[in-house]
Amino acid sequence: MDAGKLKSEIISTAKLAWPVSLGQLGHIMLGVVDSMMVGRVGVDALAAASLVNGLFFLIIVIGFGMSMATTPLVSFHLGRKNYKKCAGVLNQSLILNSVFAILLTVIVYSASYLIRYFNQPEMVVKYAQSYMQILSYSIFPFLIFQVYKQFAEGIKQTKLPMYIAIVANIVNFFGNWILIYGKLGLPALGLDGAGYSTLLTRVFMGIAMIILVYRSKSTEIFNLNFNLGRIDFSIIRKLLRIGFPSGFIYTLEIGVFTFAAVMVGWIGSNELAAHQIAINLASISYMIILGVSAAGTIRVGYALGKNDKAGIKSAGYSAVLLGMIFMLISATVFVIFNTLLPSLYISDKEVIDISSYLLIIAALFQISDGIQAISIGILRGIMDVKIPMYFTIIAYWLIAAPTSYVLGFKFHFGIYGIWAGLLIGLSIAAVLLIRRFENKTKVNTSQI
Repeated sequence: MDAGKLKSEIISTAKLAWPVSLGQLGHIMLGVVDSMMVGRVGVDALAAASLVNGLFFLIIVIGFGMSMATTPLVSFHLGRKNYKKCAGVLNQSLILNSVFAILLTVIVYSASYLIRYFNQPEMVVKYAQSYMQILSYSIFPFLIFQVYKQFAEGIKQTKLPMYIAIVANIVNFFGNWILIYGKLGLPALGLDGAGYSTLLTRVFMGIAMIILVYRSKSTEIFNLNFNLGRIDFSIIRKLLRIGFPSGFIYTLEIGVFTFAAVMVGWIGSNELAAHQIAINLASISYMIILGVSAAGTIRVGYALGKNDKAGIKSAGYSAVLLGMIFMLISATVFVIFNTLLPSLYISDKEVIDISSYLLIIAALFQISDGIQAISIGILRGIMDVKIPMYFTIIAYWLIAAPTSYVLGFKFHFGIYGIWAGLLIGLSIAAVLLIRRFENKTKVNTSQI
Protein backbone atom coordinates (compact mmCIF):
# COMPACT_ATOMS: atom_id res chain seq x y z
CA MET A 1 0.00 0.00 0.00
CA ASP A 2 1.49 3.35 -1.04
CA ALA A 3 1.80 6.29 1.35
CA GLY A 4 -1.14 8.19 -0.17
CA LYS A 5 -3.46 5.19 0.08
CA LEU A 6 -2.32 4.46 3.64
CA LYS A 7 -2.96 8.07 4.66
CA SER A 8 -6.44 7.93 3.12
CA GLU A 9 -7.23 4.67 4.94
CA ILE A 10 -6.06 6.04 8.29
CA ILE A 11 -8.17 9.19 7.81
CA SER A 12 -11.24 7.09 6.93
CA THR A 13 -10.73 4.96 10.02
CA ALA A 14 -10.12 8.00 12.22
CA LYS A 15 -13.33 9.70 11.02
CA LEU A 16 -15.33 6.72 12.19
CA ALA A 17 -13.22 6.12 15.28
CA TRP A 18 -13.11 9.50 16.98
CA PRO A 19 -16.83 9.70 17.87
CA VAL A 20 -16.76 6.08 19.08
CA SER A 21 -13.58 6.75 21.04
CA LEU A 22 -15.04 9.88 22.59
CA GLY A 23 -18.18 7.93 23.45
CA GLN A 24 -16.11 5.11 24.96
CA LEU A 25 -14.09 7.69 26.85
CA GLY A 26 -17.37 9.08 28.12
CA HIS A 27 -18.24 5.61 29.44
CA ILE A 28 -14.95 5.16 31.25
CA MET A 29 -15.10 8.72 32.58
CA LEU A 30 -18.28 7.69 34.39
CA GLY A 31 -16.12 5.23 36.33
CA VAL A 32 -13.23 7.66 36.68
CA VAL A 33 -15.51 10.35 38.13
CA ASP A 34 -17.08 7.75 40.44
CA SER A 35 -13.63 6.72 41.67
CA MET A 36 -12.47 10.30 42.18
CA MET A 37 -15.60 11.23 44.12
CA VAL A 38 -15.73 7.96 46.09
CA GLY A 39 -12.00 8.35 46.86
CA ARG A 40 -12.90 11.38 48.99
CA VAL A 41 -15.06 9.09 51.14
CA GLY A 42 -12.12 6.84 52.03
CA VAL A 43 -9.67 4.13 50.98
CA ASP A 44 -12.06 1.28 51.90
CA ALA A 45 -14.85 2.70 49.73
CA LEU A 46 -12.46 3.14 46.80
CA ALA A 47 -11.13 -0.40 47.26
CA ALA A 48 -14.70 -1.76 47.32
CA ALA A 49 -15.51 0.13 44.12
CA SER A 50 -12.44 -1.43 42.47
CA LEU A 51 -13.45 -4.94 43.48
CA VAL A 52 -17.11 -4.59 42.49
CA ASN A 53 -16.48 -2.89 39.16
CA GLY A 54 -14.20 -5.74 38.17
CA LEU A 55 -16.67 -8.43 39.24
CA PHE A 56 -19.63 -6.58 37.72
CA PHE A 57 -18.15 -6.27 34.26
CA LEU A 58 -16.73 -9.77 34.46
CA ILE A 59 -20.29 -11.09 34.65
CA ILE A 60 -22.18 -8.73 32.32
CA VAL A 61 -19.54 -8.76 29.60
CA ILE A 62 -21.24 -11.78 27.99
CA GLY A 63 -24.25 -9.56 27.34
CA PHE A 64 -21.89 -6.81 26.21
CA GLY A 65 -20.41 -9.25 23.68
CA MET A 66 -23.87 -10.23 22.48
CA SER A 67 -24.70 -6.61 21.73
CA MET A 68 -21.39 -6.17 19.89
CA ALA A 69 -22.37 -8.92 17.45
CA THR A 70 -24.90 -6.42 16.06
CA THR A 71 -22.26 -4.19 14.46
CA PRO A 72 -20.50 -6.60 12.04
CA LEU A 73 -23.81 -8.12 10.89
CA VAL A 74 -25.35 -4.69 10.28
CA SER A 75 -22.18 -3.48 8.50
CA PHE A 76 -22.14 -6.63 6.35
CA HIS A 77 -25.75 -6.12 5.21
CA LEU A 78 -25.14 -2.40 4.73
CA GLY A 79 -22.28 -3.31 2.38
CA ARG A 80 -24.79 -5.35 0.38
CA LYS A 81 -27.40 -2.55 0.59
CA ASN A 82 -29.87 -4.91 2.27
CA TYR A 83 -31.51 -2.36 4.57
CA LYS A 84 -34.35 -4.65 5.63
CA LYS A 85 -31.82 -7.14 6.99
CA CYS A 86 -30.13 -4.36 8.98
CA ALA A 87 -33.45 -3.61 10.71
CA GLY A 88 -34.01 -7.32 11.27
CA VAL A 89 -30.66 -7.65 13.03
CA LEU A 90 -31.61 -4.78 15.37
CA ASN A 91 -34.93 -6.38 16.35
CA GLN A 92 -33.45 -9.81 16.96
CA SER A 93 -30.57 -8.33 18.93
CA LEU A 94 -33.09 -6.55 21.16
CA ILE A 95 -34.87 -9.84 21.86
CA LEU A 96 -31.66 -11.73 22.58
CA ASN A 97 -30.10 -9.05 24.77
CA SER A 98 -33.30 -8.46 26.75
CA VAL A 99 -33.27 -12.13 27.76
CA PHE A 100 -29.60 -11.94 28.69
CA ALA A 101 -30.16 -8.73 30.65
CA ILE A 102 -32.75 -10.40 32.89
CA LEU A 103 -30.54 -13.44 33.48
CA LEU A 104 -27.47 -11.32 34.20
CA THR A 105 -29.38 -9.12 36.66
CA VAL A 106 -30.23 -12.19 38.73
CA ILE A 107 -26.65 -13.50 38.50
CA VAL A 108 -25.00 -10.21 39.52
CA TYR A 109 -27.36 -9.67 42.45
CA SER A 110 -26.77 -13.22 43.68
CA ALA A 111 -23.00 -12.92 43.19
CA SER A 112 -22.87 -10.01 45.65
CA TYR A 113 -23.25 -12.53 48.48
CA LEU A 114 -20.03 -14.28 47.41
CA ILE A 115 -17.81 -11.25 48.04
CA ARG A 116 -17.41 -12.18 51.71
CA TYR A 117 -15.54 -15.31 50.61
CA PHE A 118 -12.85 -13.38 48.70
CA ASN A 119 -10.67 -12.81 51.77
CA GLN A 120 -11.01 -9.00 51.55
CA PRO A 121 -10.92 -6.48 54.45
CA GLU A 122 -14.17 -6.41 56.46
CA MET A 123 -15.16 -2.84 55.57
CA VAL A 124 -14.44 -3.45 51.89
CA VAL A 125 -16.84 -6.42 51.95
CA LYS A 126 -19.55 -4.34 53.66
CA TYR A 127 -19.40 -1.53 51.12
CA ALA A 128 -18.97 -3.82 48.11
CA GLN A 129 -21.98 -6.07 48.68
CA SER A 130 -24.53 -3.25 48.83
CA TYR A 131 -22.91 -1.39 45.90
CA MET A 132 -23.00 -4.47 43.66
CA GLN A 133 -26.68 -5.11 44.38
CA ILE A 134 -27.58 -1.58 43.34
CA LEU A 135 -25.54 -1.87 40.13
CA SER A 136 -27.32 -5.09 39.17
CA TYR A 137 -30.51 -3.12 38.41
CA SER A 138 -28.64 -1.04 35.82
CA ILE A 139 -27.89 -4.02 33.56
CA PHE A 140 -31.14 -3.94 31.56
CA PRO A 141 -30.96 -0.25 30.54
CA PHE A 142 -27.22 -0.65 29.90
CA LEU A 143 -27.69 -3.50 27.41
CA ILE A 144 -30.61 -1.79 25.68
CA PHE A 145 -28.38 1.23 25.18
CA GLN A 146 -25.63 -1.06 23.89
CA VAL A 147 -27.87 -2.70 21.25
CA TYR A 148 -28.92 0.62 19.77
CA LYS A 149 -25.38 1.95 20.05
CA GLN A 150 -23.97 -1.02 18.11
CA PHE A 151 -26.68 -0.66 15.46
CA ALA A 152 -25.91 3.05 15.03
CA GLU A 153 -22.21 2.28 14.69
CA GLY A 154 -22.93 -0.51 12.21
CA ILE A 155 -24.64 1.99 9.87
CA LYS A 156 -21.71 4.40 10.37
CA GLN A 157 -23.69 6.84 12.52
CA THR A 158 -21.08 6.87 15.26
CA LYS A 159 -21.87 10.36 16.57
CA LEU A 160 -25.27 9.46 18.04
CA PRO A 161 -23.91 7.43 21.00
CA MET A 162 -21.17 10.02 21.50
CA TYR A 163 -23.71 12.78 22.19
CA ILE A 164 -25.43 10.66 24.83
CA ALA A 165 -22.15 9.67 26.51
CA ILE A 166 -21.19 13.34 26.89
CA VAL A 167 -24.51 14.32 28.47
CA ALA A 168 -24.46 11.18 30.64
CA ASN A 169 -21.29 12.39 32.36
CA ILE A 170 -23.04 15.57 33.40
CA VAL A 171 -26.00 13.58 34.71
CA ASN A 172 -23.70 11.20 36.60
CA PHE A 173 -21.56 13.96 38.12
CA PHE A 174 -24.52 15.77 39.62
CA GLY A 175 -26.09 12.48 40.69
CA ASN A 176 -22.87 11.60 42.51
CA TRP A 177 -22.58 15.03 44.07
CA ILE A 178 -26.10 14.82 45.45
CA LEU A 179 -26.18 11.16 46.51
CA ILE A 180 -22.59 10.45 47.64
CA TYR A 181 -22.16 13.58 49.74
CA GLY A 182 -25.81 14.23 50.68
CA LYS A 183 -26.72 17.50 48.97
CA LEU A 184 -30.08 19.23 48.41
CA GLY A 185 -31.46 17.85 51.65
CA LEU A 186 -30.77 14.17 50.85
CA PRO A 187 -28.72 11.88 53.12
CA ALA A 188 -25.06 11.15 52.28
CA LEU A 189 -25.04 7.59 50.89
CA GLY A 190 -21.31 7.24 50.18
CA LEU A 191 -20.50 4.42 47.78
CA ASP A 192 -24.17 3.41 47.55
CA GLY A 193 -24.88 6.92 46.28
CA ALA A 194 -22.48 6.32 43.40
CA GLY A 195 -24.38 3.12 42.63
CA TYR A 196 -27.76 4.86 42.52
CA SER A 197 -26.31 7.62 40.35
CA THR A 198 -24.96 5.02 37.91
CA LEU A 199 -28.37 3.31 37.77
CA LEU A 200 -30.19 6.57 36.99
CA THR A 201 -27.57 7.55 34.42
CA ARG A 202 -27.90 4.23 32.56
CA VAL A 203 -31.69 4.55 32.47
CA PHE A 204 -31.24 7.99 30.92
CA MET A 205 -28.75 6.62 28.37
CA GLY A 206 -31.02 3.77 27.28
CA ILE A 207 -34.06 6.00 26.77
CA ALA A 208 -32.06 8.73 25.03
CA MET A 209 -30.41 6.25 22.64
CA ILE A 210 -33.77 4.79 21.57
CA ILE A 211 -35.18 8.25 20.90
CA LEU A 212 -32.13 9.39 18.89
CA VAL A 213 -32.05 6.26 16.69
CA TYR A 214 -35.75 6.37 15.82
CA ARG A 215 -35.87 10.13 15.25
CA SER A 216 -32.64 10.39 13.23
CA LYS A 217 -33.03 11.08 9.51
CA SER A 218 -30.09 8.77 8.86
CA THR A 219 -32.16 5.74 9.94
CA GLU A 220 -35.26 6.45 7.81
CA ILE A 221 -34.00 4.24 4.97
CA PHE A 222 -34.09 1.19 7.28
CA ASN A 223 -37.81 1.55 8.10
CA LEU A 224 -37.20 0.66 11.74
CA ASN A 225 -40.06 -0.51 13.92
CA PHE A 226 -40.59 -2.42 17.12
CA ASN A 227 -41.31 -5.96 15.98
CA LEU A 228 -40.28 -8.04 18.94
CA GLY A 229 -42.99 -10.66 18.60
CA ARG A 230 -41.36 -12.47 15.69
CA ILE A 231 -38.20 -14.41 16.41
CA ASP A 232 -35.91 -15.06 13.43
CA PHE A 233 -33.78 -17.98 14.55
CA SER A 234 -31.38 -17.65 11.61
CA ILE A 235 -30.36 -14.17 12.81
CA ILE A 236 -30.40 -15.24 16.46
CA ARG A 237 -27.97 -18.06 15.65
CA LYS A 238 -25.62 -15.65 13.87
CA LEU A 239 -25.75 -13.23 16.80
CA LEU A 240 -24.98 -16.08 19.19
CA ARG A 241 -22.19 -17.43 16.97
CA ILE A 242 -20.48 -14.03 16.97
CA GLY A 243 -21.69 -12.66 20.28
CA PHE A 244 -20.97 -15.50 22.67
CA PRO A 245 -17.27 -15.91 21.74
CA SER A 246 -16.92 -12.10 21.62
CA GLY A 247 -18.36 -11.79 25.09
CA PHE A 248 -16.26 -14.68 26.34
CA ILE A 249 -13.10 -13.02 24.98
CA TYR A 250 -13.86 -9.91 27.03
CA THR A 251 -14.78 -12.08 30.01
CA LEU A 252 -11.37 -13.73 29.81
CA GLU A 253 -9.59 -10.38 29.64
CA ILE A 254 -11.64 -8.65 32.31
CA GLY A 255 -11.50 -11.85 34.34
CA VAL A 256 -7.73 -11.88 34.50
CA PHE A 257 -7.70 -8.23 35.59
CA THR A 258 -10.38 -9.00 38.18
CA PHE A 259 -8.33 -11.92 39.45
CA ALA A 260 -5.38 -9.55 39.62
CA ALA A 261 -7.50 -7.16 41.74
CA VAL A 262 -8.41 -10.03 44.07
CA MET A 263 -4.73 -10.97 44.43
CA VAL A 264 -3.83 -7.34 45.10
CA GLY A 265 -6.54 -7.29 47.78
CA TRP A 266 -4.66 -10.09 49.57
CA ILE A 267 -1.79 -7.64 49.97
CA GLY A 268 -3.77 -4.70 51.43
CA SER A 269 -6.26 -1.85 50.94
CA ASN A 270 -3.60 0.69 49.90
CA GLU A 271 -2.39 -1.60 47.13
CA LEU A 272 -5.95 -2.29 45.99
CA ALA A 273 -6.75 1.43 45.92
CA ALA A 274 -3.56 2.06 43.90
CA HIS A 275 -4.50 -0.77 41.54
CA GLN A 276 -7.93 0.85 41.01
CA ILE A 277 -6.36 4.22 40.19
CA ALA A 278 -3.84 2.78 37.72
CA ILE A 279 -6.50 0.60 36.07
CA ASN A 280 -8.81 3.61 35.75
CA LEU A 281 -6.10 5.61 34.01
CA ALA A 282 -5.08 2.72 31.73
CA SER A 283 -8.75 2.20 30.93
CA ILE A 284 -8.96 5.70 29.49
CA SER A 285 -6.50 4.89 26.72
CA TYR A 286 -8.05 1.42 26.31
CA MET A 287 -11.53 2.88 25.75
CA ILE A 288 -10.19 5.17 23.06
CA ILE A 289 -8.55 2.16 21.43
CA LEU A 290 -11.89 0.34 21.58
CA GLY A 291 -13.21 3.18 19.41
CA VAL A 292 -10.50 2.48 16.83
CA SER A 293 -11.30 -1.23 17.16
CA ALA A 294 -15.00 -0.52 16.53
CA ALA A 295 -14.11 1.56 13.46
CA GLY A 296 -12.04 -1.38 12.23
CA THR A 297 -15.01 -3.73 12.76
CA ILE A 298 -17.32 -1.42 10.82
CA ARG A 299 -15.00 -0.89 7.85
CA VAL A 300 -13.86 -4.52 7.66
CA GLY A 301 -17.46 -5.78 7.90
CA TYR A 302 -18.58 -3.34 5.19
CA ALA A 303 -15.72 -4.46 2.91
CA LEU A 304 -16.63 -8.11 3.54
CA GLY A 305 -20.22 -7.39 2.49
CA LYS A 306 -18.85 -5.92 -0.76
CA ASN A 307 -16.51 -8.94 -1.28
CA ASP A 308 -13.57 -6.51 -1.28
CA LYS A 309 -10.49 -8.47 -0.11
CA ALA A 310 -8.13 -5.53 -0.53
CA GLY A 311 -10.55 -3.33 1.37
CA ILE A 312 -10.63 -5.82 4.27
CA LYS A 313 -6.84 -5.77 4.60
CA SER A 314 -6.42 -2.01 4.24
CA ALA A 315 -9.24 -1.28 6.70
CA GLY A 316 -7.79 -3.71 9.23
CA TYR A 317 -4.16 -2.67 9.07
CA SER A 318 -4.95 1.05 9.03
CA ALA A 319 -6.87 0.56 12.29
CA VAL A 320 -3.88 -1.25 13.84
CA LEU A 321 -1.45 1.49 12.77
CA LEU A 322 -3.72 4.26 14.03
CA GLY A 323 -4.02 2.46 17.37
CA MET A 324 -0.26 2.02 17.71
CA ILE A 325 0.33 5.73 17.14
CA PHE A 326 -2.16 6.66 19.84
CA MET A 327 -0.84 4.14 22.34
CA LEU A 328 2.71 5.47 21.95
CA ILE A 329 1.39 8.90 22.91
CA SER A 330 -0.53 7.38 25.83
CA ALA A 331 2.57 5.56 27.10
CA THR A 332 4.55 8.81 27.01
CA VAL A 333 1.88 10.60 29.08
CA PHE A 334 1.89 7.83 31.70
CA VAL A 335 5.66 8.06 32.09
CA ILE A 336 5.86 11.84 32.28
CA PHE A 337 2.88 12.33 34.62
CA ASN A 338 3.11 9.10 36.61
CA THR A 339 3.04 10.98 39.94
CA LEU A 340 0.64 13.79 39.07
CA LEU A 341 -2.17 11.63 37.68
CA PRO A 342 -2.75 9.49 40.82
CA SER A 343 -2.89 12.64 42.97
CA LEU A 344 -6.09 13.61 41.12
CA TYR A 345 -7.79 10.64 42.78
CA ILE A 346 -6.53 10.59 46.35
CA SER A 347 -4.21 12.46 48.72
CA ASP A 348 -2.77 9.39 50.49
CA LYS A 349 0.99 9.49 49.76
CA GLU A 350 1.55 5.74 49.95
CA VAL A 351 -1.27 5.05 47.48
CA ILE A 352 0.09 7.71 45.12
CA ASP A 353 3.61 6.25 45.27
CA ILE A 354 2.39 2.73 44.45
CA SER A 355 0.17 4.02 41.64
CA SER A 356 3.06 5.97 40.09
CA TYR A 357 5.14 2.79 39.68
CA LEU A 358 2.14 0.88 38.29
CA LEU A 359 1.73 3.56 35.61
CA ILE A 360 5.27 2.83 34.38
CA ILE A 361 4.26 -0.82 33.84
CA ALA A 362 1.01 0.37 32.23
CA ALA A 363 3.08 2.47 29.81
CA LEU A 364 5.00 -0.65 28.80
CA PHE A 365 1.88 -2.62 27.86
CA GLN A 366 0.11 0.17 25.93
CA ILE A 367 1.26 -1.06 22.49
CA SER A 368 0.43 -4.71 23.23
CA ASP A 369 -2.95 -3.77 24.68
CA GLY A 370 -3.74 -1.63 21.64
CA ILE A 371 -2.78 -4.30 19.10
CA GLN A 372 -4.72 -7.08 20.81
CA ALA A 373 -7.85 -4.92 21.25
CA ILE A 374 -7.90 -3.74 17.63
CA SER A 375 -7.09 -7.22 16.32
CA ILE A 376 -10.14 -8.57 18.13
CA GLY A 377 -12.25 -5.87 16.46
CA ILE A 378 -11.04 -6.43 12.91
CA LEU A 379 -11.32 -10.20 13.32
CA ARG A 380 -14.91 -9.68 14.50
CA GLY A 381 -15.46 -7.66 11.33
CA ILE A 382 -14.74 -10.79 9.27
CA MET A 383 -16.83 -12.75 11.80
CA ASP A 384 -13.82 -14.74 13.04
CA VAL A 385 -14.21 -15.03 16.80
CA LYS A 386 -13.86 -18.71 17.77
CA ILE A 387 -10.09 -19.16 17.30
CA PRO A 388 -9.33 -15.73 18.81
CA MET A 389 -11.28 -16.88 21.86
CA TYR A 390 -8.90 -19.85 22.24
CA PHE A 391 -5.92 -17.51 21.86
CA THR A 392 -7.16 -15.36 24.74
CA ILE A 393 -7.62 -18.42 26.95
CA ILE A 394 -3.95 -19.24 26.36
CA ALA A 395 -2.62 -15.70 26.77
CA TYR A 396 -4.65 -14.62 29.79
CA TRP A 397 -5.36 -17.75 31.81
CA LEU A 398 -2.59 -20.19 30.93
CA ILE A 399 0.14 -17.53 30.92
CA ALA A 400 -0.84 -14.16 32.47
CA ALA A 401 -2.75 -15.36 35.56
CA PRO A 402 -0.25 -17.99 36.82
CA THR A 403 2.69 -15.72 35.95
CA SER A 404 1.15 -12.87 37.96
CA TYR A 405 0.69 -15.16 40.95
CA VAL A 406 4.20 -16.60 40.78
CA LEU A 407 5.90 -13.21 40.34
CA GLY A 408 3.69 -11.57 42.95
CA PHE A 409 3.83 -14.13 45.74
CA LYS A 410 6.47 -16.77 45.05
CA PHE A 411 9.11 -14.28 43.95
CA HIS A 412 7.74 -11.66 46.39
CA PHE A 413 7.45 -8.80 43.88
CA GLY A 414 3.97 -8.07 45.25
CA ILE A 415 1.67 -5.85 43.22
CA TYR A 416 4.43 -5.07 40.71
CA GLY A 417 4.91 -8.78 39.97
CA ILE A 418 1.17 -9.15 39.44
CA TRP A 419 1.19 -6.32 36.90
CA ALA A 420 4.27 -7.73 35.16
CA GLY A 421 2.34 -10.96 34.57
CA LEU A 422 -0.45 -8.97 32.94
CA LEU A 423 2.10 -7.28 30.67
CA ILE A 424 3.40 -10.67 29.50
CA GLY A 425 -0.10 -12.01 28.79
CA LEU A 426 -1.19 -8.94 26.81
CA SER A 427 1.97 -9.10 24.68
CA ILE A 428 1.39 -12.75 23.78
CA ALA A 429 -2.26 -12.06 22.95
CA ALA A 430 -1.23 -9.22 20.63
CA VAL A 431 1.16 -11.45 18.65
CA LEU A 432 -1.32 -14.33 18.30
CA LEU A 433 -4.29 -12.16 17.25
CA ILE A 434 -2.52 -9.98 14.66
CA ARG A 435 -1.02 -13.11 13.09
CA ARG A 436 -4.53 -14.58 12.91
CA PHE A 437 -5.79 -11.58 10.93
CA GLU A 438 -2.76 -11.79 8.64
CA ASN A 439 -3.44 -15.46 7.90
CA LYS A 440 -7.20 -15.01 7.43
CA THR A 441 -6.79 -12.20 4.89
CA LYS A 442 -4.57 -14.33 2.66
CA VAL A 443 -7.62 -16.33 1.51
CA ASN A 444 -10.55 -15.30 -0.71
CA THR A 445 -13.45 -13.43 0.90
CA SER A 446 -15.72 -16.42 0.23
CA GLN A 447 -13.48 -18.51 2.49
CA ILE A 448 -13.38 -16.05 5.38
